[in-house]
Amino acid sequence: MKTYDLIATSAMGLESIVAGEVRKLGYECEVENGRISFKGDEQAIAKSNLWLRTADRVKIKVGEFEAKTFDDLFEKTKALDWERYLPEDAEFPVSGKSVKSTLYSVPDCQAIVKKAIVDRLKKHYRRERWFEETGALYKIEVAILKDTVTLTIDTSGAGLHKRGYRTGQGEAPLKETLAAALILLTNWHPDRPFIDPFCGSGTIPIEAALIGQNIAPGFNREFASEKWEWMGEKVWGEARIEAEDLANYDQQLDIAGYDIDHKMIEIAKNNSVEAGLGDLLQFKQMQVSDVTSKKEYGVIVGNPPYGERLGEKHAVEQMYRQMGKTFEKLDTWSVYIITSHPDFEKFYGKQATKKRKLFNGFIRTDYHQFFGPRPPRK
Repeated sequence: MKTYDLIATSAMGLESIVAGEVRKLGYECEVENGRISFKGDEQAIAKSNLWLRTADRVKIKVGEFEAKTFDDLFEKTKALDWERYLPEDAEFPVSGKSVKSTLYSVPDCQAIVKKAIVDRLKKHYRRERWFEETGALYKIEVAILKDTVTLTIDTSGAGLHKRGYRTGQGEAPLKETLAAALILLTNWHPDRPFIDPFCGSGTIPIEAALIGQNIAPGFNREFASEKWEWMGEKVWGEARIEAEDLANYDQQLDIAGYDIDHKMIEIAKNNSVEAGLGDLLQFKQMQVSDVTSKKEYGVIVGNPPYGERLGEKHAVEQMYRQMGKTFEKLDTWSVYIITSHPDFEKFYGKQATKKRKLFNGFIRTDYHQFFGPRPPRK
């Protein structure tokens, strides 16, 4: 098998978590803003797409170089071995972005990269005319940052947050990748109780169950690179069989999701069934002030309303006060709350043990971590 330069892209603030996942798969990596670089073969492409819970996409880096003129961009793009990746009938649209660079016209850069690749492939495949592009999809991106051009091919297709289980959602759904990250940043283990008191469409409880039973998050979806001839059905078949073997379906779970909106509870139940988790999760209509448990050493992960809209702020602050009083009774539990409200701790009535800056979409948030006592060793 050949070796490829791979990039797992990441939301801001999640780079170290994605890097941890890449290393867990057995690949050494380098971490930069928004991207984790590593080397791997065709198996690495399949495994990283199937298993990375917190990455946005997996891309192949075809080349990286400096370019300040369109001639530079054309010639250096043409010099890359595109025939290694693109068959004669490949469909290869080019998208682009440019930040703080001399070549700032993205449409021009896209057109030049496309023409350079066509010229290279014409010569390789001995074609006089334009390619018909009737085959598999190879999405190419030209990204220019401070005159450094990075050319990539997307192996994922739809973003990795699209697990394939979401039949419905609320107004502001949490991305599955961020939900998984929130869980991985806790001290939760599958043998401990878990509650999401603001479960919405069920994303956090579903992601917790997938983590708890070691189910590959990409198991129920397709990827762009599955249709690439040089990847081969065998590689993907083996990766899926391995994922099936590694899943621990016998792991008992105690995971509950509550929400004040009964419609969201129905959506959460449907999403859970679609994810193949059936009756494993408990969803119930409940307001946060009614959350209680006789169990010990559990974990609460919540994404409550932030009070970003006019008129909501006061009600949200009252709810934070109520949360503080309610969760105080669960004195052996650990609590993890994500919100953009700058005074959350003041209203909650307690200072977080630790805070971590994360982005929920474009909203800057803090992940407040209130660690409970460690459970006694069994």
